[in-house]
Amino acid sequence: MKAKGILIPIGGNEDKGIEENEIYHLEYIEDGILSRVVKEAGGSNAKIIVIPTASSIPLEVGENYLDAFKKLGCSNVHVMNIRDRDQSETPGNIKLMEEADCVMFSGGNQSNITRKIGGTKLHGVMLKRYQNEKFVIAGTSAGAMCMSHEMITGGSSQESFIKGAVGMDKGMSFIPELIIDSHFIRRGRFGRMAEAVARFPNLIGVGLAEDTGLIIKGGKFEVLGSGMVILFNARKAKHNNHHLLEKGTPMSLTNLKTHILASGDRFNIKKKTVNISPMEVPLIEE
Repeated sequence: MKAKGILIPIGGNEDKGIEENEIYHLEYIEDGILSRVVKEAGGSNAKIIVIPTASSIPLEVGENYLDAFKKLGCSNVHVMNIRDRDQSETPGNIKLMEEADCVMFSGGNQSNITRKIGGTKLHGVMLKRYQNEKFVIAGTSAGAMCMSHEMITGGSSQESFIKGAVGMDKGMSFIPELIIDSHFIRRGRFGRMAEAVARFPNLIGVGLAEDTGLIIKGGKFEVLGSGMVILFNARKAKHNNHHLLEKGTPMSLTNLKTHILASGDRFNIKKKTVNISPMEVPLIEE
């Protein structure tokens, strides 16, 4: 059964209309990804929850998102600063999540999200609502990476494509068919995604550039933002020796299928087909 909800993973550094650095970067937010998050959530009256659990500076990050959503005309925005797993079980937080239209996960360390929220009542509410309602789950950087079932937890770009260089763990399982990575171009994460799909060849690897995201709904996704998305498909790889190698050994992988997509391009997750949007033709939203 296809989920009725909407996922919006963002590659990080999305425009919040504030200052130029990793935490505060943002201009032109009216035309940016966050404005699309608000639109998908139902408009400026939508009830939005910001969860900065991944961040080491949650108060600052929470305030930045409050300011960003305020610039977009949103006033019903709440920060759910979960620093302890017990907070994911409290009646107040559960009720807030049950009433929300959208939840936004910040960047930071994706393992903080799974440790403090994964498998809790709060997580259960999100999963149920995403499956059965038009509930929006957005996330940037770590907040995007945690959406998959097989989640990248880390890995050195310098040691990429050495077996074991990529750390993997279980994510929040909103979109089990994908493995999502962020800051993909700037931080040179091609190798670690290649190992991830070599390890899980039935899954599609999605590398999100900064200020670039996806609108995932109805078993398909559309690219939005200013950058590009790199897709890795190892399902028909002719040589994949990952399962044969010792940890620390260089790997080889042939016939790895890749796509480079930009704003407006679409991908059918089940059929593995791409629909490129002509540059001069406006997209008609489904």
